[in-house]
Amino acid sequence: MPKVAIFCSFALAVVLAPDPAATQQPAAAETVFFDDFSGPELDRSKWNVIVTGRTVNNEQQAYVNSTDTIKFVSGDAAAGAERGALAIRAIHSPAFKTPEGRSFDFISGRIDTRGKVEFAYGTAAARVKLTAGPGLWPAFWMLGNGRWPDSGEMDILENVGDPTWTNFALHGPGYSGDTPLVSRAPLPANADITAWHVYSMDWTPESLVFNVDGVEKYRVTKAMVTKYGPWAYDTPKYLIANMAIGGQYPQSVNRVTTPYPGLPQSTVDLIKAGRATMLVDWVRVTPRR
Repeated sequence: MPKVAIFCSFALAVVLAPDPAATQQPAAAETVFFDDFSGPELDRSKWNVIVTGRTVNNEQQAYVNSTDTIKFVSGDAAAGAERGALAIRAIHSPAFKTPEGRSFDFISGRIDTRGKVEFAYGTAAARVKLTAGPGLWPAFWMLGNGRWPDSGEMDILENVGDPTWTNFALHGPGYSGDTPLVSRAPLPANADITAWHVYSMDWTPESLVFNVDGVEKYRVTKAMVTKYGPWAYDTPKYLIANMAIGGQYPQSVNRVTTPYPGLPQSTVDLIKAGRATMLVDWVRVTPRR
């Protein structure tokens, strides 16, 4: 599939499932990108599988290309997903050696659309169900090509195992790392991160609006960003979904130092039991018009 770099100049159209249980699929003409992970294998014309042991943020996993960490599930394992789901799983793998010669006790999965589907402006959305476990760090996000953070980062879904909230953030030149452009959105007690939710971002030349189940949770304008540095959101970005484990951000929330930074023994046990999973029902991008 050739690289797709799309700039849309028409009015924004938001196509969201108003009900977190909804699984309606948009018509092909309405989408820039769509994958409902109906199997039997990951579509490599849409997705890259990242393999690396050079982690950042003191994360405790190596990303590998394996059906143990990236696989399709159906039936009870994907309950609530109409046609099955993609499972990105954390796996306990003591003393796993990366191609770089580094050792990790955990492996996991990360996929992206870099060089295959990249776009500017529109709505990026994913229907996702998470495992609650302190130190698990699943995310659905976007990056630009070029040097980080100058090329811009948009975090549409970020969670560190607390079932009660999700996180949105922007990173760019002058506002990266401990960014001031960040917000936590509480989720209902009866529909926390372990339930299906649609996490989305509406992107225009002047603003970024983050939503959960079609409800606006955080709005960032160009004027807000330029207080700290240049607006880095006028060039194409690519999609990423991954499950990180431990590291600086989880540790800043849970204050855990052992047995791993940001990762308590209870979550290690959860991973060993094969229960640390990010389920993705679908991912779609709809254009501005």
